[in-house]
Amino acid sequence: MAFTTTQLAAIEEAIASGTLTVKYSDKQVTYQSTTELLRVRDVIRRELGLVATASTRVYPSVSKFPDTDEK
Repeated sequence: MAFTTTQLAAIEEAIASGTLTVKYSDKQVTYQSTTELLRVRDVIRRELGLVATASTRVYPSVSKFPDTDEK
């Protein structure tokens, strides 16, 4: 299903207000819980490409190898 930013805004408004019923365009949906609203919000964000991917951190490691030419 293709989601819109209008749907995302409606979901986020419902979360912020503590409401379980979301209205957008000519549709109305009542969710079971805030947890379900949060889950739907995350799905919509992913579909719209608004979720930052986990960054990869690189930690350099430095070591000093003994010089084998020393006498």
